[in-house]
Amino acid sequence: MRPRPPVKGRGIFSGTGIIVIGLMATLLALIFPIWSYADRSGTGASTLSAQTVPTRYGPLSALDRDFVTRVRLAGLWELPAGQEAEQKGTTQAVRTAGQHLVQGHTFLDQRVRDVAAELGLQLPNEPNAQQRQWLATLTAAQGTDYDRRFVNIARLAHGKVFSLVAQVRATTRNSLVRSLADDANTTVLDHIRVLEATGYVDWNALARDMASASTPPLTDSPAPPGPTADPGPAAPVTASPSPTYPLPPPASSPPP
Repeated sequence: MRPRPPVKGRGIFSGTGIIVIGLMATLLALIFPIWSYADRSGTGASTLSAQTVPTRYGPLSALDRDFVTRVRLAGLWELPAGQEAEQKGTTQAVRTAGQHLVQGHTFLDQRVRDVAAELGLQLPNEPNAQQRQWLATLTAAQGTDYDRRFVNIARLAHGKVFSLVAQVRATTRNSLVRSLADDANTTVLDHIRVLEATGYVDWNALARDMASASTPPLTDSPAPPGPTADPGPAAPVTASPSPTYPLPPPASSPPP
């Protein structure tokens, strides 16, 4: 009996079989990333929930708490640094920059203390180790050496915090933190401009320092002991008017 010839178009290598195999491969490719990352440390839903607490102003994340702490820390060293610059600056532009730091952080410090009180957060009462070192360096400097050190230390510090303010403003779901970020953004940008107007910014050194300095890790900003209220619609926030300051005239600044 003559064997029957194979029927064309059947089996896994037929057109239909190839399509089925392709669909299965695509499905596996979509499932694999979910499976492979589901249990990795720090990415699970339980970890994220542990770092975020509900408040009447919206969820408060670890980044939000770190930001509030850093606003307070900035004022703890920039207020005395600005007061010193008002006295020791050898040009009107440097003294004006010091005045801006004093006025800006007097305003922000009151804002951050009000926000922390509403959210039940504890704030530091003294600068950190790096900030104390900056203050010691400025206290020891005199004359134009002081001007240059003050401007470049302050400009570097403001450049680093500027990106953090933007990140918090773009991602926070807490209305109080969002309002504070708006005020911080206005103040930090003003300080950057007035420091640059002195003519003392060493742009090459600034670029090197910004490129080499890694972003500091989040400070250990503990969450409040418990929810401050039952989570629900965020409470409205009335933004405080941000102060505005005139820039010093460029003619009063020395050449770089």
